[in-house]
Amino acid sequence: MAAYKKIETSAPILGTFLVAAILSSNAAAMDGDAAKGEKVFKKCAACHTVGETAKNKVGPVLNDVFGRPAGTFADYKYGKSIIAAGEAGLVWNEEELFIYLQDPRKYLRAKLDDKKAKSKMTFKLKKEQDRLDVIAYLKTFSAPMEGEETEETEEKQSES
Repeated sequence: MAAYKKIETSAPILGTFLVAAILSSNAAAMDGDAAKGEKVFKKCAACHTVGETAKNKVGPVLNDVFGRPAGTFADYKYGKSIIAAGEAGLVWNEEELFIYLQDPRKYLRAKLDDKKAKSKMTFKLKKEQDRLDVIAYLKTFSAPMEGEETEETEEKQSES
């Protein structure tokens, strides 16, 4: 019975790592479409904003979310669990955001190994392609992360 308990407790964490491994191995095959993501983002816009005039609403501004430690955008009052995740080392990247958007509360509970962890974000983007598209859209409002090449970088390298 103890072995069963251990598997049951480990399942959410194992699932998180499995999805991340699949994503990183199939990154090229799982690209999102930023134009489609802009349309999907309208569901998010009730709580979040992006762009030059973006302001915190019910949720924080999502400009430059990639590479940002969780729970750290200025002048936004985050919940305890997302702050704890950031303090534990969570930095937003495509893989983490992909899993988080599917079910924020479930993600935080697995990430923190705390069955009482909560997320202020109750909205879930269940469709995989919607999550990929929104991530592609949000990337248009973020500077490239270290080591990440952009089309502009690739063009400069091919000119040399």
